[in-house]
Amino acid sequence: MANEFKEFGALLLLGNIENLILASQGVVLGLNPWVVGGLSLVFVIIWLSIGTFGTRAAIKYANYITFIGGFAIFVLGIQSMLQALHII
Repeated sequence: MANEFKEFGALLLLGNIENLILASQGVVLGLNPWVVGGLSLVFVIIWLSIGTFGTRAAIKYANYITFIGGFAIFVLGIQSMLQALHII
């Protein structure tokens, strides 16, 4: 069973980085940290549920999912840096 999830290892790592990026965006925007933390927890639970029940259906698309997830995290990181520098 662990071999089935190996393909999603990179996405799991990138997903944790995504949470850090979104949290930093919330801090830059001056949002309430308790609200950001609560929403982050809610979304982690949602993604855990989707991952648990959707893995069997999505396993054949693992490479595409990893690429799209990584690209989205890259874009969010750039956006976060630009907001921190007050460029956008």
